[in-house]
Amino acid sequence: IGVKDVVVSSNKEVIASASKLLLPGVGAFDAGMSNLENSGLVPILNKKVIEEKTPILGICLGMQLLTKRSEEGKKLGLGWIDAETVRFNPDPALKLKVPNMGWNYITVKRPNPLVDMESKNRFYFVHSYYVKCFDETQSLATSNFGVDFTCMVNKENIFGAQFHPEKSLKFGMKVLENFSKI
Repeated sequence: IGVKDVVVSSNKEVIASASKLLLPGVGAFDAGMSNLENSGLVPILNKKVIEEKTPILGICLGMQLLTKRSEEGKKLGLGWIDAETVRFNPDPALKLKVPNMGWNYITVKRPNPLVDMESKNRFYFVHSYYVKCFDETQSLATSNFGVDFTCMVNKENIFGAQFHPEKSLKFGMKVLENFSKI
């Protein structure tokens, strides 16, 4: 996608000088928050994202960590998105197996530079929990797994994607390209 100078780091000085941030995540909510807390990154992330308004994109668990809390654990999240993370509990008649794993279409709810792309876009999901927004204006896109659920969030410079753009072929690459231009 033509993005240069991408650095993977948990170094506070590198993060402090970043023009954009990605918060990836795989695993459980409490473990993810513990990792951020134990590494001492929460204060620098708060400064960059809340004070300096540096764009950030949370991916999968990274999106869930943007919320206030999760049913998956006891720790508080970053609280940047007015939402909580809840477990899928599909109707048994639908015969859906949790986790939601595979390709699914999304429905964009409002124009946004992150989702400036052709319609009928589909993405790769692997998750047992989803974000439930208390402020629906922060829900950028939805998908369906027995219920409609928020699969992308946005509040000012804060963005999140429940799906894995890095595994979502041209559609995911377009999201990452769009983020690089924000």
